[in-house]
Amino acid sequence: MLTSTPFPKSFASDNHAGVHPAVLTAILEANAGDALAYGGDAWTTAMEDAFRAEFGARATAYPMFNGTGANVVGLGLVLRAYDAVLCPATAHIHTNECGAAERVLGAKLVTLPTDDGKISVDDVRGELSVLGNEHHSQPRVISISQVTECGTCYTADEIAELAEFAHAHGLFLHMDGARLANAAAELGCSLRSLTTDAGVDLLSFGGTKNGAMGAEALVVLRPELDSPALFLRKQGMQLASKMRFVSAQLTALLTDDLWRENAAHANAMAHRLADGVADLPGVSLRYPVQSNAVFPALPEKAIAELQQRYLFHVWDAAENVVRWVTAFDTTPEHVDAFVADIRLAVQENPGS
Repeated sequence: MLTSTPFPKSFASDNHAGVHPAVLTAILEANAGDALAYGGDAWTTAMEDAFRAEFGARATAYPMFNGTGANVVGLGLVLRAYDAVLCPATAHIHTNECGAAERVLGAKLVTLPTDDGKISVDDVRGELSVLGNEHHSQPRVISISQVTECGTCYTADEIAELAEFAHAHGLFLHMDGARLANAAAELGCSLRSLTTDAGVDLLSFGGTKNGAMGAEALVVLRPELDSPALFLRKQGMQLASKMRFVSAQLTALLTDDLWRENAAHANAMAHRLADGVADLPGVSLRYPVQSNAVFPALPEKAIAELQQRYLFHVWDAAENVVRWVTAFDTTPEHVDAFVADIRLAVQENPGS
């Protein structure tokens, strides 16, 4: 019998989780006879309606295979060859997409230092002095992640402030929304309030980390940016022939707020995990827990011992900070068992 891993429940990534039963059911229901390819099917039409219901009547959604593709195609809608993207130094498009934006689009990423994964107007303002200078790549897009790679959330007001500043200077605001659902669940608000209503121009929407088998979307919130999207998606190798199976997953997540249920549960498990180790001597949190990720500093020997039995990543080896991630299918029992082993490992290796 095949097994997914010799370890207990993974705390390394929500990408390690399985598929939500409702998503699997949606895929099976889409597997009924023949359907037109490349998005000419009823399931993709239903998906488009579901995204408009969440993000507003002007929104257009394009199903894609992965977040990197959605980010690159989205940025390609607004970038010229001599343009630059201003983003946090921790941004996924910079650290974990193998230079895709730069390689495929030929644009420059300008990274901004940040303590918690978030950037502000003050961080961006100093980069705009080169506007109009032919010797410099021209700032064209501000890109933020929601939630950030540090597990922190932008509020709607923070996003709106960035959007207003960007638009006042002729820039666009892009959002990497791989965990947008987690942010909305944590903040108790709608997806629209953090995007359309806050002035975001375009975003990638994550499904795979929140219960899908493999489904992301590019969501364009300004119709005047939309016309190249079909061509850039094809050129970017993100056009699915049997698109109904991707679309059905996204529709399932957007039906009856399943996206919120999954994300809220994952977030609750992260808070449970953080609370379970909060009183341990020698354990401290690098960032506040605002989503489904926990970033604690642990004794070095405790990390090594725990990694013999659990999957998780070291975030900052110099300071012994690790990253624990929970998912829609993480249970209280998974968390409590992990907490018990963490406590034992730390107690046996204090201050190491």
